[in-house]
Amino acid sequence: MKTIFSLLKLTVLTLILFAVIYPLAIYGIAQLAPNQGKGETISVNGKVVGYQKIGQKFDKSNYFWGRPSAVDYNAAGSAGSNKGPSNAEYLALVQKRIDTLLLVHPYLKKSEIPSDMVTASGSGLDPNVSPQGALIQVKRIAKERKLDEAKVKALVESKINTAVVGPETVNVLELNVALDELSKKGSEVLSR
Repeated sequence: MKTIFSLLKLTVLTLILFAVIYPLAIYGIAQLAPNQGKGETISVNGKVVGYQKIGQKFDKSNYFWGRPSAVDYNAAGSAGSNKGPSNAEYLALVQKRIDTLLLVHPYLKKSEIPSDMVTASGSGLDPNVSPQGALIQVKRIAKERKLDEAKVKALVESKINTAVVGPETVNVLELNVALDELSKKGSEVLSR
């Protein structure tokens, strides 16, 4: 009976700790974060179009494309593929992505394609590409939108995020929102 009472006390204590105190502590910490832990949204004309830190699928030729996703951009199932460079299925998938990029960007050589444009990130939801990943798409975007290539390149360069630690990145959603603005307003966007 003494053992059962001890186990019940431990169970109740564990429930209180992990079902009440811990969630309240995390909720309290989230209130100090930007947007109170609800995620950093990107809005256009008052309408939320996406999240800054969660990648989304762009596959139309008049938009910049992001990194491939192992989970088809499903934020509920964030994960990598867990397939390595010795996996034949994975290598075939990467080759298919390379072939697609070369087909849509005939001016590119295979050696000019950055790895982030053909490999998924660990989360499968990376919202960023390398500056090179964005810049290789400039010619296609300029042609599709009938914009000056130099203006599109300048737009990409204005959206490069430099981190204190780590590589430079370009947020694809922010870039595409700015691209839509550039298409509507000409070069006014770049002067902001």
